[in-house]
Amino acid sequence: MSLRFFLIEDDAVVRKMLEKIIGESGLGEVVGQAEDGLHVSADQLYSVDVVLIDLLMPGLDGIQTIKKLRAQGFAGPFVMISQVENKEMVGKAYLHGVDTYIHKPINRYEVISVLKRVAEYLSVASSLDSIRRLLQTLEKNKNGHIPATTYKTTHTEQKARQLLLTLGIAGEAGTSDLLSIIQWLEERERHGQAAHDLPQLKELYAQILQHVHGIYDEQLLQKEMRAMEQRIRRMVLQAFTHLSSLGLADYTNPTFEHFAPRLFDFEEIRLRMQELEAGEKATKCRINVKKFLAAFYMEVKGA
Repeated sequence: MSLRFFLIEDDAVVRKMLEKIIGESGLGEVVGQAEDGLHVSADQLYSVDVVLIDLLMPGLDGIQTIKKLRAQGFAGPFVMISQVENKEMVGKAYLHGVDTYIHKPINRYEVISVLKRVAEYLSVASSLDSIRRLLQTLEKNKNGHIPATTYKTTHTEQKARQLLLTLGIAGEAGTSDLLSIIQWLEERERHGQAAHDLPQLKELYAQILQHVHGIYDEQLLQKEMRAMEQRIRRMVLQAFTHLSSLGLADYTNPTFEHFAPRLFDFEEIRLRMQELEAGEKATKCRINVKKFLAAFYMEVKGA
């Protein structure tokens, strides 16, 4: 997936480096640049997929610029670039719409890794939108109209997609299953059932496949349940390893500090960090998938 990037950065050398990395890595092209946020509007970002933006700039800083562009209607992801170590300021950037983070001084491998995750996230989002449009067409052919609330992207789904990107799992096959689970949990909550009170995983997967995907044939249901279980476990393992890697590189990383103890048993995270430090690709850690699913949903809902 070739992306179109816009750079908002007051350092011309950094802009040149980022443009070179993006071009040489095959991730896409830089279609526009600005040295501050004062002279950038959403109209200039009409064909832009991703904005790379510096946190500290003269005139209008990165957070103020993001708030302005969001208010003007730009809905694409923002990737923050900064050497700021102030955790409170970085946390504030995430709260105001930053999807992920690149540290200064610029490291080629970090830039490529982060932007590849963004590309994977956008690819998943595009696939989901294509499926949604297909379902709308089928519904229209069946009933002659499209219900006003059918297949509309909800605020919850948008937050879930952002969290998938933050956790480094936006490109995993299990993300569509996770989004279905989020949708199902939200529906249960409307009917007064506590989101954290999940059924056993096999029962959960069966209900998702039956009530969201309409699969009732017993043989097919069992087959799809096994496939869903494998996809979700691989995805959760990827999130587990990603967070452990962040903690190993920087114990004060805001993403690691916030999500590692909430989504996983922190003792298991520590063990995985030791495995990674020792160069072990496989893991002997125990992962509580049920806890992850419930905690992920609570994070998305802001509980």
